Amino acid sequence: MSIQRSCQDFERARKLLPGGVNSPVRAFKSVGGTPRFFDRAAGAYVWDVDGNKYIDYVGSWGPMILGHAHPDVVAGVQETAAKGMSFGAPCELEIELAQLVVDMVPSIEVVRFVNSGTEATMSALRLARGFTGRDKFIKFEGGYHGHADGFLVRAGSGAATFGEPDSAGVPADYARLTLTAPFNDVEAVKRLFSENRGEIACVIVEPVPGNTGVIDLFSTGFLQFLRDICSEEGTLLIFDEVMCGFRVAPGGAQERFGITPDLTCLGKIIGGGLPVGAYGGREDIMRMISPDGPVYQAGTLSGNPLAMRAGLETLSRLRDPGLYQTLESRTRRLVDGLLDGCREAGVSAVANQIGAMFTVFFTELDAITTSADVGKHCDLDFFGRFFNAMLDEGVYLAPSQYEAAFMSTAHSEADISETIAAAGRALARLVA
Repeated sequence: MSIQRSCQDFERARKLLPGGVNSPVRAFKSVGGTPRFFDRAAGAYVWDVDGNKYIDYVGSWGPMILGHAHPDVVAGVQETAAKGMSFGAPCELEIELAQLVVDMVPSIEVVRFVNSGTEATMSALRLARGFTGRDKFIKFEGGYHGHADGFLVRAGSGAATFGEPDSAGVPADYARLTLTAPFNDVEAVKRLFSENRGEIACVIVEPVPGNTGVIDLFSTGFLQFLRDICSEEGTLLIFDEVMCGFRVAPGGAQERFGITPDLTCLGKIIGGGLPVGAYGGREDIMRMISPDGPVYQAGTLSGNPLAMRAGLETLSRLRDPGLYQTLESRTRRLVDGLLDGCREAGVSAVANQIGAMFTVFFTELDAITTSADVGKHCDLDFFGRFFNAMLDEGVYLAPSQYEAAFMSTAHSEADISETIAAAGRALARLVA
């Protein structure tokens, strides 16, 4: 496989962009090798600038649930673009997409559109603080909620603690308002509430963590515990469904698990691949947002017609429950096939799958239940070699052990069979 042009593009990009990329994971630092520069995509496939074709399980990190360049989505965007790409003023498409989101997501009564998942989580946090009159909030170790200052903190020594900045440029005094605890650690959360009584505005959690690799919080009862303790303490529960929203059920993880948060953050799929985000929830909370209330948030491109139309075309095709059953069953077949290949090659691995999201972890543990498990017990070096071997086989996976992979409706049974066969060949070479 020749990647000469990707190599040349990467050298050019490194002179002009930090690390040669506009989002860090794209630089392949955790897996090694040269990032592929893509030229086009269609259905389940992407092609790089050298003409190499890959079966894609990244899907632009989730939004391409219908596959790349779905004809109806493309046609809708083209039709809308011909009428104007941005008004900086209201348009009817905003109302139509808002109604669809409210109809599909159980907890959302009122919604505000923004331009990214980071904007959604940042705005929801400000809203929770404004509504409760409290400043502190709880997030979980390894949980990624965008790059706003308050979210870029980590837990210390795997125990519940005040946050420490996880990035240069985050003021330590600001980060101290962030309380952190390990995923699935009930006692740690109880301690934080006990030590900060009446000071915690909200708890924010990915109900299906995807930025640590997929982790199942529901089977442990952790999400129900969070709902209960937040209700008892007068604290808002925020579900960050930027990644899992519309991925694991038509109404997201909250529909699948039957747990209703106070606020929900959305992104990815609701723009059909175009930049978009949203946050919504109970009407009494959402009416605190300007111009109805005192919590300020604004954006010139929020609700722009291109993103709204792409979202409408995408979400309107997701209301058939049979679609999710097919997606889940195909994802399970792929995951089982990958694990069978690992066993045949003598490679220790486990997998987590929820809906059309999955991660295969190279580990000797029986299960991965926390983000700490990934760093401490997974063979990150082997994952990097496996990732590059799969690239050589024409399969594009997320370039990090800490990320989820995604199935789309465009992936065929033949694509799954080819991916399983490619993994068998890659593993055989790696253990030879």
